Amino acid sequence: MNTGVKPRTAAQSAAAHPTNLYQLPEGKYTATIYGMIRDGRFQDVIKLLTNELQSFPKSRAALSLLGYCFFQVQDFAGAANCYEQLLRAYPEIDEYRLYYAQALYKSGQYQPAQKACQTLENPEFAHKVIKLQSAIKYEMDDLQGCKLLIDQGAPDDTDTMINQACLLYKEGKYEDACMKYAETLRITGYQAELCYNLALCHYQLKQYVPALKNIADIIERGIRDHPELSVGMATEGIEVRSVGNSQILHETYLIEAFNLKAAIEYRLKNFESAREALTDMPPRLEQELDPVTLHNQALTHMDDDPSTGFEKLNFLLQQPPTPPEVFGNLLLLYCKYGYLDMAGDLMAESVAMGSVSTLTPYLFEFLEASLLRQSSPEEAYRKFDDLATKHVDILRKLTKQVQEARQNMDEETVKRVVNDYDDAVERYIPVLMAQAKIYWDMENYASVEKVFRKSVEFCNEHDVWKLNVAHVLFMQESKYKEAVSFYEPIVKKHYENILDITAIVLANLCVAYIMTSQNEEAEELMRKIEKEEERVAYEDPAKRTYHLCIVNLVIGTLYCAKGNYEFGISRIIKSLEPFNKKLGTDTWYYAKRCFASLFETLAKHMIILKDSVFAEILAFFDACELHGRKIPIVIDPLGGPGAQNSAAGNSTGYGGGETLDPARNSVAYEARLLKSLFLRLYE
Repeated sequence: MNTGVKPRTAAQSAAAHPTNLYQLPEGKYTATIYGMIRDGRFQDVIKLLTNELQSFPKSRAALSLLGYCFFQVQDFAGAANCYEQLLRAYPEIDEYRLYYAQALYKSGQYQPAQKACQTLENPEFAHKVIKLQSAIKYEMDDLQGCKLLIDQGAPDDTDTMINQACLLYKEGKYEDACMKYAETLRITGYQAELCYNLALCHYQLKQYVPALKNIADIIERGIRDHPELSVGMATEGIEVRSVGNSQILHETYLIEAFNLKAAIEYRLKNFESAREALTDMPPRLEQELDPVTLHNQALTHMDDDPSTGFEKLNFLLQQPPTPPEVFGNLLLLYCKYGYLDMAGDLMAESVAMGSVSTLTPYLFEFLEASLLRQSSPEEAYRKFDDLATKHVDILRKLTKQVQEARQNMDEETVKRVVNDYDDAVERYIPVLMAQAKIYWDMENYASVEKVFRKSVEFCNEHDVWKLNVAHVLFMQESKYKEAVSFYEPIVKKHYENILDITAIVLANLCVAYIMTSQNEEAEELMRKIEKEEERVAYEDPAKRTYHLCIVNLVIGTLYCAKGNYEFGISRIIKSLEPFNKKLGTDTWYYAKRCFASLFETLAKHMIILKDSVFAEILAFFDACELHGRKIPIVIDPLGGPGAQNSAAGNSTGYGGGETLDPARNSVAYEARLLKSLFLRLYE
């Protein structure tokens, strides 16, 4: 919302740049301070004025300038504190009351800001107060009250037009908001804020090309007009100093633009591009980051650094104003990583405090069912089934609307309803997968297949659905041919960037090829993976790739499962060479299961191994001990390596469970343990 209110000051002639206020020649305080403000050195001024206030705590000039500087560096809580002190000392000056209300609003303290506005009765500020009150009501979701205030403005006033567009956006009328912003832009000329708002509307309409075009305009203008903001230099590996949270940075809307670009790339599943968009931002220290950037950093790095991701999301939850997505995303991630107890505690605490309002009814019901999965799987399944039925009803209605619109040749309605249908499918898929996972955890794969068959009408084009159907067919062993028919299109779709595909998908496809006597196809796929890994190693020698290793591990596991331990174990050992590049938490997880199975079979005297194979196995354990000292067998996203055991069936080494002794949480420890067990058998 555009409030049109901002603290003001005037810059005077510059002087020297001191480090301490008391080093200044007498009579030069004011000139020097204003000169530093003119040069944009707000942080330096804040340090000097804070020092000054220790000696003169009620200095009107110092408090006024300090409030202004806090505002310029986006420290609105600090600005509010300064204006509150000025207001107590000079209650007759209405400007301070206005600035105080503005600072409260900017810091997310909407109720106090509303009260401060109500005490401002000076007709000189009436227009500005109305704009500020409308902005406050907008943020508090009082859309009716907001509209009443906006309508008091002149219809041709650009601020009124912007506020009307904001209101349309809040009401979900993105096309109308888009037109209103475009109309305002034609009147005002380029404005970064309007350009960003226009991009945001396109994003909500899933019109990513025009959204990215507007974002590119903002970024290009920012780079051209303000090269000092060092856009993109961090991504290129250039060391740069923090640019802080200056008013110039805020006015360029570069931070907002890069965050929106990251959101688009994330939605399109271009995760590397999303991370790059965040590092392209003007550089700032972590403590200077805004909540939206911190939230997006947590999400985009969750797969490679979940511990830091959880830390950032929990921090944001304790630091209002919190982005509304934080609470729901934190709960979903707790569920994903198996921390159902923590998710339940957070949910119960939020219900008691009345802060679950940020969750949509759909998300609330989904999470409620998810939390029952551990304690009462039957009840969880029933709740998911009820949710799934609701989604199916919605999808059927939308299908009918699309058909009617096509019969009436109403292309606009067809386009809108198809978008609604796609959104509805995206909401249905997680419910379906959660429902199927209950049977999956019971290893009841036939029932999982039945769940998927019921949804084929709506989900047969969705990659997540197809991938999970492939998995469940693969697990039934007698349906490898059908599994290939689902895995193949997914792999071929990403064949040119084959390392973007999850390694286990490639491994399962290779196994399915072998089990259906399509050995040539399996070998061709493995050659493609090997070629891509060689290319990556050439371009970035430090980067580790595990795809071919995991494929060979899974194939080795297959031979072990079929009783051909000699060949299977040999393949597993070779797949981990060189150990300094291939041994990791995931690869060790796959390898050790086969050695545990072999140990059990040997202990039961079901097979006999050659001495040469025993020697090869013992040498393998020695190599794993040497290279695995710093490799954890379990990574706990909430406490770093080794805090907890992996959840059952979770091959990534993440998840909740019993506490694990850190001294035992290494590949080296388990390799020594397995070696001692095999030596006992050998003797």
